[in-house]
Amino acid sequence: MRLHAIVDVEASARAGLIPLEVARGFLAGGARLLQVRAKTLGSRVFLELADACVAAARACNASIIINDRVDIARLSGAAGVHVGQHDLSPSDARRLLGDTAIVGVSTHTIQQIEAALREPVSYVAIGPVFGTASKDTGYDAVGLTLVSAAARLARQVPVVAIGGITLDNAASVIAAGAASVAVIGDLLSGTDPEGRTRAFLQRLADAPSPPASAGQGNRV
Repeated sequence: MRLHAIVDVEASARAGLIPLEVARGFLAGGARLLQVRAKTLGSRVFLELADACVAAARACNASIIINDRVDIARLSGAAGVHVGQHDLSPSDARRLLGDTAIVGVSTHTIQQIEAALREPVSYVAIGPVFGTASKDTGYDAVGLTLVSAAARLARQVPVVAIGGITLDNAASVIAAGAASVAVIGDLLSGTDPEGRTRAFLQRLADAPSPPASAGQGNRV
């Protein structure tokens, strides 16, 4: 899956869109792995959104992962979780969610990538690749060079690139060694999530595969 479509509650609100309708648009456009991200929602409302997204995804044979909140992932029956550097460790998340869960982790430096690869992760996210206003990571843009370095280090663990990725630069990220891209803001461009998702998937399908020397797997 070359596209991780992120349903970000705050970004959706800024675009004047309802998060559940954004998720349905991504699914209708062909996305089959969605991450639900809600930094400011209370737990009850977040769980209601997660439940609805999981149900919508199930009807499309798609998967939902939850950003940060392992409890929400477990209660909603989501396929897994994406954790950051200050959340539960990937090993703790997997202990709670099980061996078959998708567990991804954000990284921003070589040291963090190396540490993540010692954990039971399904994929390693690297970013922000380019400058972005959608997600404040506290880190400067890492560029395509670090994407390539991450892919070489990760070998069979897929690298997911995030941060400032647009329809115009997505193919260059795949060519640098990423297995897939995670996108927030540009999928909401034009307030047509379904159409934008279709355009992304077509652009990514046409992107050249990374060279074998990148060592990149394709499990996620």
